[in-house]
Amino acid sequence: MKTLYLECNMGAAGDMLMAALFEICPNKQAFLQQINHLGLPEITVEAIPAQKCGINGTQMRILVRGQEEPSSNHLHDHIHPHDHDHPHDHDHSHDHHDHSHPHDHSHPHDHSHPHDHDHPHNYSHLHDHNHSHHHYSYADICERIEQLDLPQTVKKDAAAVYRLIGDAESHAHGAPIDQIHFHEVGSLDAVADVVGCCLLFHLIGADEVVVSPIHVGCGTVRCAHGILPVPAPATAHILQGAPIYGGRIPGELCTPTGAALLRHFASRFGEMPQMSVSGTGYGMGHKTFEAANCLRAFLGETSHAQEEIVELCCNLDDITSEALGFAADLLLENGALDVFTTPIYMKKNRPAYLLTCLCTPQEQEKFTRLMLLHTTTLGVRSRLCKRETLEYQISTVETAFGPVRVKTASGYGVRRTKPEFEDLKKIAAEQGLTMAEVCRLVESALHHEI
Repeated sequence: MKTLYLECNMGAAGDMLMAALFEICPNKQAFLQQINHLGLPEITVEAIPAQKCGINGTQMRILVRGQEEPSSNHLHDHIHPHDHDHPHDHDHSHDHHDHSHPHDHSHPHDHSHPHDHDHPHNYSHLHDHNHSHHHYSYADICERIEQLDLPQTVKKDAAAVYRLIGDAESHAHGAPIDQIHFHEVGSLDAVADVVGCCLLFHLIGADEVVVSPIHVGCGTVRCAHGILPVPAPATAHILQGAPIYGGRIPGELCTPTGAALLRHFASRFGEMPQMSVSGTGYGMGHKTFEAANCLRAFLGETSHAQEEIVELCCNLDDITSEALGFAADLLLENGALDVFTTPIYMKKNRPAYLLTCLCTPQEQEKFTRLMLLHTTTLGVRSRLCKRETLEYQISTVETAFGPVRVKTASGYGVRRTKPEFEDLKKIAAEQGLTMAEVCRLVESALHHEI
């Protein structure tokens, strides 16, 4: 399985992720050619060699009319609900990574300014270095992305990333997403940043993306509304359910853009799986710390799948067998990985059943609700488990009675094949044969096929 592992020991921002993916991209020049001819006027994307703590890597630089925007990729700056009449005095600064700092607004060059929020939609501010910024709605951004010369899957991914950010801002401000207006996140250079990451994921084409626990930083960060804790509210909302940690490095290490990109593309979160690595990418941040300020990407092959699953259990001593069977079938129909019952004895030696449902962590809430709704239990226990599985694929073998599906599993030095039982049952019923006779015939055909 082609696996991409992202190591986020120093957090994540859009440009760091793009740089790391760029280093393992199969055709770097083709990517730069494509990203620079999308239909984003006056935007140029460059890959610049960089070094942190003696380690060589890449920084991505997005130029607007030949100059790097000081506020480039401020994906959290100036994202406000529609109704706001409070003047701000913003003090802009470069982000920890790539100018995409959601809250800390203090540029080394001072161009603080009050904002005039009398205009409902495309109002803008003119800075003293003669560039203007506009506010965009989520619909505006989706329309802009749809006009780009990109594969449809990349457009959908980019729109989904913005949706995550918009939903987080909607939650933070208590306003519907159609009343949330993006400022820096809607600028052309920021669109190039998000779209560039989505395009690289597409070009790399990994079967699964595994993301490490994310270092979000610690302390507080200053914005126009006051002093906020790290991680910022939008970042914290996006990363709900994902493993994160603080550490000793002060500041905001993970931006809302980085969080949204990781959340959208991650197949799962966890430790680095056992893999044969074919390429490593280092995406460098702009600031210098005692630790190497980089996001690492590992591309390789995994011989087996390691994943986290949730085991949901409940004890049932007052449910009918019909209702229990119905509940078990319903859980399977809704996508449970497995469902099984175990005879047990409860208090006062009451005979009962233990109902167990295996599911992914992302679907824990859904299956907990179904178990509470369709059984008589008053509570559901949960336990996070790790499981190692064999890789498997399904092929078709031609027999004298027609095609039969065969599952082949391999890994850990093990290889086994097994015909699909439903196909065998159908042949036995149609031909008037016993299951043992059908199995012998299929095994013979399978042996000649191999």
